[in-house]
Parts: sequence; structure tokens; C-alpha cells
Amino acid sequence: MRALRRDLNLVRPDDVYNLIVDAHKGLDDAQCRAFDARLILLLANQVGDEAAIREAVDAALAGLVPTA
Repeated sequence: MRALRRDLNLVRPDDVYNLIVDAHKGLDDAQCRAFDARLILLLANQVGDEAAIREAVDAALAGLVPTA
């Protein structure tokens, strides 16, 4: 059973994307990584469903790393 919501759940997804991209402006690489980690943990806490988070991690990794 899937726990991760796959349908679009944002009214203005482009605005949200731009908000996140713009938040990186003026940050160096280390600050960008720290921001990303903080944002991910805050949003994971908001989701609050470990199965959905695991599924999201797997979906985000798909195609990025070779499978064994």
C-alpha cells in the first residue's frame, strides 16, 4: 500500500518552487546544504508519516544512484 501522496497537492506549485529556489540566493554551498537539511526535517515532521517519508526518499533517489 502506498503512503505517499502522488497527486498534485499545491494550489500554486510554481510559486512554492520559486520560494524554495529564491531562499538559496546569497547562501554559499554549506549554507545551502544546511538550509536544505533544515527544510527537509521541518517538512518531514509536518508530514509525520514515516512510511510516506520512506517512500518519498526512495522516489527522490530513483535514477540518481545505481541499484545493487
